Amino acid sequence: MSAADRKAILAKVSEMAARPLRTLAMAVKEDVGELADYDGPAHPAHKKLTDVNKFEAIEKDMVFVGLCGIKDPARPEVKPAIESCATAGIRVIMITGDTKPTAEAIAREIGIFAPKESIDGRSFTGAEFFELPPAKRIELLSSHRASMVFSRTEPRDKQELVKILRQAGEVPAMTGDGVNDAPALKQAAIGIAMGIAGTEVAKEAADMILADDNFATIVAAVEEGRSIYSNMKAFIRYLISSNIGEVASIFLTALLGLPEGLIPVQLLWVNLVTDGPPATALGFNPPDADIMKKPPRSGDDQLITPWVFFRYMVVGLYVGFATVGVFAYWYIFYDWSEYGQPLVSYAHLSHWGKCENFGDLYPNDPYAPDFTTWAKNGGEDYSSKPCEYLTAGKRTASTLSLSVLVTIEMFNALNALSEDGSLLQMP
Repeated sequence: MSAADRKAILAKVSEMAARPLRTLAMAVKEDVGELADYDGPAHPAHKKLTDVNKFEAIEKDMVFVGLCGIKDPARPEVKPAIESCATAGIRVIMITGDTKPTAEAIAREIGIFAPKESIDGRSFTGAEFFELPPAKRIELLSSHRASMVFSRTEPRDKQELVKILRQAGEVPAMTGDGVNDAPALKQAAIGIAMGIAGTEVAKEAADMILADDNFATIVAAVEEGRSIYSNMKAFIRYLISSNIGEVASIFLTALLGLPEGLIPVQLLWVNLVTDGPPATALGFNPPDADIMKKPPRSGDDQLITPWVFFRYMVVGLYVGFATVGVFAYWYIFYDWSEYGQPLVSYAHLSHWGKCENFGDLYPNDPYAPDFTTWAKNGGEDYSSKPCEYLTAGKRTASTLSLSVLVTIEMFNALNALSEDGSLLQMP
């Protein structure tokens, strides 16, 4: 084979690899000597086929007959899955044993690289990359969020790449199916083996096994994981803010010196019935429409940050003030209803424990309740027992408090659907 022939063949190999095709060269040996009439293990020359030291003697002076290109097409769902990874802030790094042109062509075909995108500093063979100084390797892997391709890699290269990513503070998930992938699967934060084509060694080394050997399933699992975490936050967001509201209502009642707005049975009802079903429903909510458009959270992110807790407190205090406020409103201002109950001043309400005789406590008080008129209109006469008007006579006021508390908590359940999204945008 002349130098020109060799150059032409290698040029064709490069052309086919860029299509991308995995390329095999075919050759035959015309003069096989003693093996010309080979008919099985009983043949005298059979030992030449069992002794590896004799292979060289057989596999020389061969005649090149052509090239064979093998197309291993990616599944149609892979490209959309990689696009989802890009919008979700997940880097896709392809590590393969293919030639560099083939790997780059496949990467462009499935969307790791854009068709006309510059890939300078993002595509390396294993040998090229590990010839670089350690500091430069870390910089190339961790100084950006762009996808990369490594071709002609060895098993130890895969493991070393995963190790560098972990040292840089990344959370790498590694997929593979062969024995040579096992060290990298073990090294990764999340090792994912193929359930159908994967070897037992790879499955043993992995943390997770894909039942359908489909890359898109990994992306779906990421979406499901984000959905579970989001629903957990919604569950916590609703329960904590609601319970802060209930505690605030009791605390404010004691702080302001008012009668208890909610009796124990009402509080128990709120905890069992009002809090339970909405919180459970939030735990099974479908994922947000933009859940795969948000960047991934850091591994050391706090579930409840100071800002989030402040938001809980704002909602809780609002619930508390509304619940206590409507209770006080009934006694002090609520004169436009059909009840026609006698109104009292805030001073009366906040000193309900000293109300044996409003007249003695507040002489010439224009706000002293007129129980006689109310009794004439069908109400109960509390003239001789004014304290009971603020305790036993608080049925309607307590009902108002409970109704406001329940109503606000139902709206709070809707508010808890999303941490930042408007209810008008939520499904």
